[in-house]
Amino acid sequence: MTTLKDIDINSYGDYSSENYGAHALRVNIGTLTLWFSYKTIIAFRDGFSGTVVRQNDWSTTTGKHLNWIDGGNKKERLSSEEFEAKLAEVLAKHNL
Repeated sequence: MTTLKDIDINSYGDYSSENYGAHALRVNIGTLTLWFSYKTIIAFRDGFSGTVVRQNDWSTTTGKHLNWIDGGNKKERLSSEEFEAKLAEVLAKHNL
């Protein structure tokens, strides 16, 4: 069972301002890690497989966030449909 001490929220990336860094958040819930760009989950790692990253369907800012997560490996990014399906599976495994 996940407890409050198993939950951690912090920013990722290379922002000079903590205020702006609030738009690039990483949330750890036990073995699950979710990366957000603004209020949208753009990547996750579930503790059992590697990091899963969604393709960029938004702006250059979100593209920058994705590059920070996967080092710019655009070939491995999933389409929005594939990503959403895998994310739903993982969230269900974690009862979220």
